[in-house]
Amino acid sequence: MTVHFIGAGPGDPDLITVKGQRLIASCPVCLYAGSLVPEAVVACAPEGARVIDTAPLALDEIVAEMEAAHAKGQDVARVHSGDPSLYGAIAEQVRRLRALGIPFDITPGVPAYAAAAAAMGQELTIPEVAQTVILTRTAMKSSSMPEGEDLATLGASRATLAIHLSVRNLLEIERQLAPLYGADCPVVVAYRVGWPDQTFVRGTIGDIREKVRAAKLTRTALVFVGRVFENHEFPDSALYDAAQPHILRPKRRA
Repeated sequence: MTVHFIGAGPGDPDLITVKGQRLIASCPVCLYAGSLVPEAVVACAPEGARVIDTAPLALDEIVAEMEAAHAKGQDVARVHSGDPSLYGAIAEQVRRLRALGIPFDITPGVPAYAAAAAAMGQELTIPEVAQTVILTRTAMKSSSMPEGEDLATLGASRATLAIHLSVRNLLEIERQLAPLYGADCPVVVAYRVGWPDQTFVRGTIGDIREKVRAAKLTRTALVFVGRVFENHEFPDSALYDAAQPHILRPKRRA
């Protein structure tokens, strides 16, 4: 018996991995985070499977379902949105399973920031503009941020920022980042990436708050900040440069 933590991707049922879908289709118990994972993702669960939306459940109740399945020798598909390694709240579940001696494994999924970039037709690392992407969040009602991980510290890098769980904290984002990136720095708010009502709101650090308020977006959104979203004048990378030899292209081409 194994508890399979599965990344379902950001919402589009087609963006789950083949392995993840196969595991869901083979497990007699399926626990999925229904607030962020659409039912279509778990529709492939086998006939008669115990399929439970865990959105209204507390940690103890979720682990109890896993324990019950373990006692019966039944594999569990534990389906999370995006990729479980990013804000997936699996660490406390894994800690409980280890303490109980229940086997588990993890199948990665497409993270929201990658799906959003794909939907925008956007590379997040552009030569000589930004070569670093920082995935972070801000502290509101959730747990506090560790020391040194505030936006002012991270933003000093001028890297591309993908700020999770923070669409209701845009005033603080503006306050901390405007002095570093400039009030005119582009911002993109990606709402419900991969869902039918997917929306992108574009603006700047200085005006994005009003635009998001007008669009009435209050949750399930990812905030991108960076000059990559405005810059179309940049040098080609060396990767495909005919004058740049490398191990698989050892000779310069005319």
